[in-house]
Amino acid sequence: MCELLGLTSSTPVTANLSLPTLAAHGAATGAFPDGWGVGFYEGQDVRLLKDATGAAESDWVQFIANHNLRSRLVIAHTRHATRGSRSYANAQPFVRELGGRTHIFAHNGDVPGIFDTGAFETGRFTPIGETDSERAFCILLDRLASSWTDRDKPPALRARFQIVSSLAAQLRALGPANFLYSDGDFLFAHAHRRRQSHTGRVEPPGLMLLQRQCHEGEEEVAGQGIAIAGIEQFIVLIASVPLTSEQWEPLGEGELVVASGGRIAARQLPHESSFRVEPSFEPVATG
Repeated sequence: MCELLGLTSSTPVTANLSLPTLAAHGAATGAFPDGWGVGFYEGQDVRLLKDATGAAESDWVQFIANHNLRSRLVIAHTRHATRGSRSYANAQPFVRELGGRTHIFAHNGDVPGIFDTGAFETGRFTPIGETDSERAFCILLDRLASSWTDRDKPPALRARFQIVSSLAAQLRALGPANFLYSDGDFLFAHAHRRRQSHTGRVEPPGLMLLQRQCHEGEEEVAGQGIAIAGIEQFIVLIASVPLTSEQWEPLGEGELVVASGGRIAARQLPHESSFRVEPSFEPVATG
């Protein structure tokens, strides 16, 4: 399976990623040879860098490590293919325009039934590659499109959450469906099941969460494959496995979490009738 990393911060941070370390840290074999990618939000657009080679073999990885790319919202992915060839089109994250901004998506898991069920037909958005992950992204955007009709008035969080949650529930019925999705305002993280490196079994947790408040002059966040330097700020990190020695929170099976500006905005478990808005959440513009 692949590995995921999502980051949202209250202020732009310099995030230097060691993608080979990220891949090896969560892998039973230590090898993710089939591609990698990372997207840094720049306003409502995304600086996307990805490659079809293994992270350890790609010169682009060194380019990222040598440039202090700053962003409030980052999504990274390392790929071990379960469907689709080793190609640039199949490397994640995937990006598409909707509502005058770039949306980004990365998936960890295997949902092959998405090609065989009428409920997952694509419309306006069509995959370029062959993966079940990209098809899931296209279906999500098709369902979101009716809400993104005015580029100056994005849909309310509740409307976005309900659409993402509904698709996540359908994907869980097909197979492991951990994913990260962002529309530039919010980072959505859906946790399900993944192959655990210590047991080899596919089981929860699918994603891990870390919330951190950093103070000016304090030591940077640093761990397995990630170093974050900034000032006074709030940070939320979501990853397939813990990347630092801090106390990471395992997300529940089927839990959907939304974060923005370095804070948790809302979350919901499958047995809950509606999502919970965190009382401490204060919207912060991304970019």
